[in-house]
Amino acid sequence: MKDESKRLAVLFFRTEVGNEPVREWLLSLPRDERKVIGEDILKVQYCWPIGKPLVGSLGNGLWEVRSRLGDRIGRVIFCTEEQTMILLHGFIKKSQKTPKHQLDVALKRKNQLI
Repeated sequence: MKDESKRLAVLFFRTEVGNEPVREWLLSLPRDERKVIGEDILKVQYCWPIGKPLVGSLGNGLWEVRSRLGDRIGRVIFCTEEQTMILLHGFIKKSQKTPKHQLDVALKRKNQLI
């Protein structure tokens, strides 16, 4: 049994006005896709650090959880702070490379944490 103290806590990034963009994005997805993404985040929570194919490094302290959603691919970009995984941005990926504007959104949110 894995040591519970090693488990990452998970927080949703919250804007100044109290919105949680990743939670809102997840709630906009079909239930079966939410379930897959939730299970993938749970794996990261309990198995961190974990690598590809589930998690990839994006540089600048950003990581992405890669979820296969049938013919679509969901991505949740996060950073870690001590033993906490902070979910910064979520989107459906449409190209091979993570689009720069998606990275910029996540990086901007990460910088707002400081």
